[in-house]
Amino acid sequence: MTFDLTEILKIILIGIIEGVTEWLPVSSTGHMLLFDAFIPLDMSENFKEMFFVVIQFGAILAVAVYFWKRIIPLEYKNKIFELRTDAIMMWVHVAIACIPAAVLGMLFDDFLETHFGNPLTISIMLIVYGVAFILIETGKRKPKINSVNEIDYKLALIIGCFQALSMIPGTSRSGATIIGALLFGVSRMAAAEFTFYLAVPTMFGAGMLKILKFGFDFTRDEVFALLLGMAVAFAVSLAVIKFLTDFVKRHDFKVFGWYRIALGLIIIAVLLL
Repeated sequence: MTFDLTEILKIILIGIIEGVTEWLPVSSTGHMLLFDAFIPLDMSENFKEMFFVVIQFGAILAVAVYFWKRIIPLEYKNKIFELRTDAIMMWVHVAIACIPAAVLGMLFDDFLETHFGNPLTISIMLIVYGVAFILIETGKRKPKINSVNEIDYKLALIIGCFQALSMIPGTSRSGATIIGALLFGVSRMAAAEFTFYLAVPTMFGAGMLKILKFGFDFTRDEVFALLLGMAVAFAVSLAVIKFLTDFVKRHDFKVFGWYRIALGLIIIAVLLL
């Protein structure tokens, strides 16, 4: 792989795409694969496959920074550290929700990326889940669960099963997770927040698995590409997380559904032409 200003700009754009689309329910992997299909990165296919997953480390670091006070299981009170049972139980539920994606990911991740990581599949998944968002948000919903702390073991596992659907490119990890949560009576705010927390172990595990498969024999340019992509994804993610948490307080997810449908139809039109 060789670097010039054009390639550096491509990596910055990929980092921006990751930072924006990782948290909005529109499919980060799908957008990055589409970008690369039309504006290819000058990387080996093995490194590129790993790169698209590992730059997500920047995005999950943004979650840790933004929600630090809520997710840390220790609290400093009266000059001593005390365990926060609510944070501990939240992470237990997150760990349970990770099980389906972890098991299925080890079994089918490479197969799904090889056979379904193409523009046509991505466009179909964009449209299918776009329609799902619109249908779910049509009509009045009365959430039964308004806080992440109200999500129990059973519901966490169910949401985790929906997250596993995102292994098909174009689905969206956050999109599938939010749809699953909404279907089972979770409020928009709690669904979005649980999605943020669930991303941390899920994306960290996926990234480490990709690194192990690729090996640790990185060139200097490859290290630079990873660090630049992660740095951009981190900075953009901080802004997008704040935007989404504010957005769902006043709006539903229909706009993302319409966006997914429009983008999917545009891609199909381009492929046909």
